[in-house]
Amino acid sequence: MAVVVLTKANFKATIENNEIVIVDFWAPWCDPCMSFTETFKQVSDNHPDIVFGMVNDDEDPEIGKFFNVEKVPGIMVVRERASILNQVGDIGAPALEEIIKWARLYDMTEVREYYASPEAQA
Repeated sequence: MAVVVLTKANFKATIENNEIVIVDFWAPWCDPCMSFTETFKQVSDNHPDIVFGMVNDDEDPEIGKFFNVEKVPGIMVVRERASILNQVGDIGAPALEEIIKWARLYDMTEVREYYASPEAQA
């Protein structure tokens, strides 16, 4: 699957309509971001069932601010509309593959229970 450009216009729908979304927060002035982009794109080819999306933090800073992204590059793994992992820094393909493996196996029971609780509804 091709990497999707995520913006304010499509971010919410992308998260709501896909089981797993891996978001890469990047900026065009960031050299590590540029090298990670190639890794991100290559790994996305191995996982057509996962949406890989990129947020340009310069163009859509509101998204990063909402998720407290303070440094780029950074990835966020969203599963069933809940952020389950945030990773800062340029990582290699093997590390990204391990994160994806972990995300697929992550037990979402506690997350579902939390979002169903009165505390989360408040």
